[in-house]
Amino acid sequence: MLTNDAAAQPVRGEASRADAMTFENVRKLLDLTPNANLRLCARDLRQQAADRSGRAARAICGRAADGLGALFHADAGEAVKLHRIRNDQLYHYYMGDPIEVLMLLTDGTSELHVVGLDLRKGHKLQLFIPGNTFHTAHVIGERRWFLGGSTEWPGVEPADVELGNAEALAARYPKVAAEIKSFPVPAAR
Repeated sequence: MLTNDAAAQPVRGEASRADAMTFENVRKLLDLTPNANLRLCARDLRQQAADRSGRAARAICGRAADGLGALFHADAGEAVKLHRIRNDQLYHYYMGDPIEVLMLLTDGTSELHVVGLDLRKGHKLQLFIPGNTFHTAHVIGERRWFLGGSTEWPGVEPADVELGNAEALAARYPKVAAEIKSFPVPAAR
C-alpha cells in the first residue's frame, strides 16, 4: 500500500539518512536487545513452513522446519562472542561499518572474511558459515558500528548454540591462536 508520508520520501540532493545514523539511533529504532552471543540483537523473522492447506510445519531431522532471521548490531566496544551454531548460517550486511569474521572450520582450517559493502576490497554482502563452525567477529572501519542479519534454517534453538573456549580452540588451531585470543579486542583500522 502506498502512503503519502512525507517523512518516508527521499529528498532530492539530500545525503543519505543512513549515513547520518548512529549506533544509538539504530538500537532505538529497531528496539535491539542483548542476547547470549551479541550485545544487541532482535529476531525479526520466524517463518513456519506450512503447506497451502495450512497444516503444521514439516519436520526436518525431527525438528520443525521453520527458519530464523535475526538482525544484529555490533559496535567497536564488543566483539561477537566466539561461538558455534549447529545449523548453517548466512550473515548479511545492511549498514554501517564492515565486520571481520574469523571462522574455525571443523576440518582444522580457518578463514578470515570481511562482511561489508566494498566489493572492490573483497567484502562480502553475505557470508555462509557452515554448521558447527566456531566463529567470532568484530567491527572495522570509521563509524565503528555494524548492522547486519543472520539467517538460519531450520531455526536455532538454545541447545544449538555453544560458546567457545578461546584457550582450547587456540590449541586446536595453532596457526590462528593469536587471532583467537585477541579477536574480541576491537580492530584498530
